[in-house]
Amino acid sequence: MTDEIEPARRDAVRFPGISPRAYEHPVDRGALATLRAVPGFAQVIRAVSGFYNERGERLMALASSIRVGPRQYPELDRLRHECAETLDLPAVPNLFVYQDPRLQASALGMDEPFIRISTALVDQMSHESLRFAIGHEMGHVLSGHAVYRTIMVRLIGLQLSMSWTPVSALGIRAIIAALSEWYRKAELSCDRAGLLCGQDPAAALRAQIQLAGGVDPSRIDIPSFLQQGAEYESVEDIRDSLLKLKNVETETHPFAVVRATQLQKWAASEQYRAILSGDYPRRDDDAPTTDWKDDLKSAAKSYKDSWNASADPLTKVFTEVGETVAGAASKVWTKFGGDSGNGNG
Repeated sequence: MTDEIEPARRDAVRFPGISPRAYEHPVDRGALATLRAVPGFAQVIRAVSGFYNERGERLMALASSIRVGPRQYPELDRLRHECAETLDLPAVPNLFVYQDPRLQASALGMDEPFIRISTALVDQMSHESLRFAIGHEMGHVLSGHAVYRTIMVRLIGLQLSMSWTPVSALGIRAIIAALSEWYRKAELSCDRAGLLCGQDPAAALRAQIQLAGGVDPSRIDIPSFLQQGAEYESVEDIRDSLLKLKNVETETHPFAVVRATQLQKWAASEQYRAILSGDYPRRDDDAPTTDWKDDLKSAAKSYKDSWNASADPLTKVFTEVGETVAGAASKVWTKFGGDSGNGNG
C-alpha cells in the first residue's frame, strides 16, 4: 500500500439494509433479466451448479494465497470489515491476497462468496483506492453477481469439455457471450458500490486511472483523462463504432477510461447524493425476483438516455434496438406471465 494505515473513519455514512437496487445500473438488471431468458440458460445453470465444487475453490485459495485477518494484512482486514458494515452485508466475506503483477480483484463462490485481490493492487493503490476496490467486490457479493461470475469463469475454462451438457457447443458459446455482456454492465453497478464504500470520487478515479495504465496517478491530468472518455463515446464515423463493438466483444470488463467517465457522472448525480442522505431502497422492501418487467422497463429507459447522450452512430442504432427489444419483452412478460407470480427467476 502506498499510504500509511489511517485511523478508522468517523464521518463515513453507512447504509443499513441497503438494497443492491440502490446502486445497480439499470442496464445491469435488464441484461440479467434478458440473460435468464436465453434458451438453455437454466439447464446450464443446473449443470454447472451440479459439478462445481466451491469447497475446492476455497481450499485452493487457502493453499495458494494469504487470508486477510487481524494478524495478516490487518489494514486490509479493517477495510474488509468497514466495507461490509457500510453496505450492511449479512456476513463479512473472506478476503485473500494472491501473487500477481497485474491489478486485479474478483469475487467468487455461490454459497459463501469470497474476494481475491492481487499483490499488485495492494502494493500500488492508496488506502482510499483500496477501499474503493474492495467495496466494488462487496457490491458483487451483495448483488449476487458472484454466483453468475463463477458460472461464467467455469464455462469459459471448461468450454471444450462441455459436450455432455443439455445444450450444444454453439449454445454454450452464446451463453458465455451473454454472460460476458451482462458482466460488463454489472461492473458499472459495482463501481457505484465501491464509491458508496469509499465516498471519495477522487480516490475512485485514481484507482481507475491506475487500471488504465497510470502507474503514478499524480502524473495524469484529470481533465485530459476524462476527455478521452468523452471522445470515445462521441465518435461520428460508423467504422469506429464497429471497431468499438469488435474490441469489447471478448472483454469481461468495460474499458477503464469508459468506466471512470461513467462513475464520475454518477458521483455528480442526484441519485448518489440521495443515497448519502439516507434516501435509498431497503432490502426488506424488495419484491420477489419472479417479475422482471420493471427491470426491463428500467433498462429500456437507460437505453433511451444513452441514445440521447451519445453521438456514436452505431450506439444510436443499438440503443434504439435495445430499447425496442426491452420494451417488447416487458409487454410480452406482462401479457403472458407478468401477473401470474409464477416466473422462473
